[in-house]
Amino acid sequence: MSNVDDDALSIVEAYHQAWTGGDVDRALTYVSDDVRCFAPDENVTTKGDWHGYLASFLPMLTGAPEHTRMTGGDRVALWYFPQTAVTTTTLASELFTVRGGQIVEIRLAFDRLSYVPREQQPA
Repeated sequence: MSNVDDDALSIVEAYHQAWTGGDVDRALTYVSDDVRCFAPDENVTTKGDWHGYLASFLPMLTGAPEHTRMTGGDRVALWYFPQTAVTTTTLASELFTVRGGQIVEIRLAFDRLSYVPREQQPA
């Protein structure tokens, strides 16, 4: 019998490794067509929106070392440091819900201003 925690974690790990490795299309094969997305940008709500969101951030990404993770049933939380030329220490968190072998909900949180070059940040 398979363990739900292990299954959810392996799906999220495969998704995360694919997009942070530069393959957004492969990453989205782990995501349900009717996924619910919650991101700092309120216009990102669908799978198509999520694809565009990740694809637009990817050229800036220089690394994404993991900080920690937690699992509980069909939910997986990842904390990691999406590194860019502007920051290497800004923590991001994602909470995933996995059902039927696919990610059905993604909740992303991070400090958006940390990715704005210092000279462009508000006073």
